[in-house]
Amino acid sequence: MTTPLKIGLMGYGFAGATFHAPVIEHCGRAVVAAIATSSPDKARADYPDATLVAGIDALLALDEVECAVIATPNDTHYPLAKQSLEAGKHVVVDKPVTLTPGEARTLADLAKQRSLLFAPFHNRRWDGDFMTVRDLLAAGTLGRVTHFESHFDRFRPGVRQRWREEASRGGGLLFDLGPHLIDQALALFGAPATVSATVKTHRDNGGAPDYVHVLLGYPEREVVLHATALAAIDPPRFAIHGMRGSYVKHGLDTQEDQLKAGLRPGQPGYGGGNPAGALRVLEGEGDAAREMERELPTRDGAYADLYRAVAAAIQDGVPFPVSPDDAVDVMTIIELAQKSADEGRRLPFVLLR
Repeated sequence: MTTPLKIGLMGYGFAGATFHAPVIEHCGRAVVAAIATSSPDKARADYPDATLVAGIDALLALDEVECAVIATPNDTHYPLAKQSLEAGKHVVVDKPVTLTPGEARTLADLAKQRSLLFAPFHNRRWDGDFMTVRDLLAAGTLGRVTHFESHFDRFRPGVRQRWREEASRGGGLLFDLGPHLIDQALALFGAPATVSATVKTHRDNGGAPDYVHVLLGYPEREVVLHATALAAIDPPRFAIHGMRGSYVKHGLDTQEDQLKAGLRPGQPGYGGGNPAGALRVLEGEGDAAREMERELPTRDGAYADLYRAVAAAIQDGVPFPVSPDDAVDVMTIIELAQKSADEGRRLPFVLLR
């Protein structure tokens, strides 16, 4: 039996306590060996067997920690990840991995030089609806896709006093939800030819963007990525149109709400409950082709597979599904999106490799 991967968690706020620690503990291949936090009471109650330390230096000094997970405010990701790699630890970095593509490139190169894992925490690749979309496009059911639209919309008209609302700290929807939307698009279609965007702050007293509309240009299709804090009625999560039909699906993946409610991977119902999508396609060929509509069941979500993949990469040498180059490309598009919004023009995408 493989020894569980021992992970040190840097940060025990919302991300660390909700998305990382419970998934690590229930993935079957890793354990939370240590937690660095300035507020240890909750961490001690949740993980009594974990070593609790005050900061990154103490965490990295623990010999048993093989992999550091950075789940701290966005503006700290780069220095903490860099320090972890320089200390010889594998590293998982929450999104956005950095605030610039140059910083992401530095981490990717450093990890390669040290033969260490640098894993972007793009957990939305394991959303049930995204995996359903990936399967649908791989099967060619819609024919050549001409339009792909992905929304991550919420209704949060009030501005809370927290770092996630501070632009100087990497707050706002471009850095918060943009990495998920962009990474999913890149996983499906590869790098775009162009990037165009509108990035705005609409809410009263808003300190960071709360409206993001990104267009990725490809020779055969347009990809629309959208996030807003002011959508009281949700549009479709995905709307995809192709030469042989369309797919539309409402509702977000259920795993975030389940984790907040205390449900854990492996427990009954976890990852399930995702609404089905609507699929309307041509069946048959030529004059015999007819439009047929049916529900397409949505796969169960599987965030635990991300940390199983981390363990497999470190212990078995299996490539991690989200590469360091993927992280660099996501940050490149985020930078281009902000520049496009500032300058009011469409920009070419150039790989930072």
